[in-house]
Amino acid sequence: MSRLFVAIGDSFTEGVGDWDPRYPNGVRGWADRVAKQLSKQDPTWRYANLAIRSKRLRQIIDEQLQPALDLRPTLVSVYAGGNDILELRTSMTPLMESYEEMVARIAAAGARPLLFTGFDVRLHPVLEPMRRRNWIYNEHVRRIAETYNALLVDYWCFDEYHDPRYWDSDRLHMSPAGHKNMAAHVLRVMGVDHTLTSKPLRPRQRPTMTELVRKESVWLREWVIPMFGRRLRKITLGDHLQPRWPEPIRPADGLKRLAAAREALLAPQD
Repeated sequence: MSRLFVAIGDSFTEGVGDWDPRYPNGVRGWADRVAKQLSKQDPTWRYANLAIRSKRLRQIIDEQLQPALDLRPTLVSVYAGGNDILELRTSMTPLMESYEEMVARIAAAGARPLLFTGFDVRLHPVLEPMRRRNWIYNEHVRRIAETYNALLVDYWCFDEYHDPRYWDSDRLHMSPAGHKNMAAHVLRVMGVDHTLTSKPLRPRQRPTMTELVRKESVWLREWVIPMFGRRLRKITLGDHLQPRWPEPIRPADGLKRLAAAREALLAPQD
């Protein structure tokens, strides 16, 4: 009987930052890479990815959890709550109670949960309260993982992510190198051999003070201010997106080939 890996969550799991127009929603991401490696170990592995950028925990529970469980998965990865942490009015106690209920439902359905802590991102002082909320989130995730025998990817501990080259220009999503490295960590936690290799990063040149000030200004103008603007208008980048892989596929058949076939199927006919 084939095994099924289902990924649910937000932009972290959708693959934002690992931009590639050949894949659904224009991204690839760590989950696709993990699925491909699983298929190399066993071609019968199937894979679905229901994650959509900007989704909050309640939306993930309401829109993704039951469809994921209906697929009768073997493994369910979930990273959820990151967008809630960014909203300071959201209380952490009920948030983490909902998170635990979600994990309990996954375990009760007979699937193995795969959970993630959040990375200790070095943020601009204006975002420092969010960092403290991330610490609280991580302590709860570790406890929940132990309670429900979940696999835990302790992202918090991965020192290599202090290198900015593992991050996209918004500083909130991983770059292609970051996603590839994350896939390797996930496979290690799963105890799965893989062929993922990362090229050594070249030594970084220390930026001048002028360059640092310019980069901070661009980041605030192009990413932080628009993000808070969208929150005030109650719109998100994922409002008009569909799940990348809503139905189980066989990664052994080739993800790019499957993506091209899906795009051709959905294209308007003359």
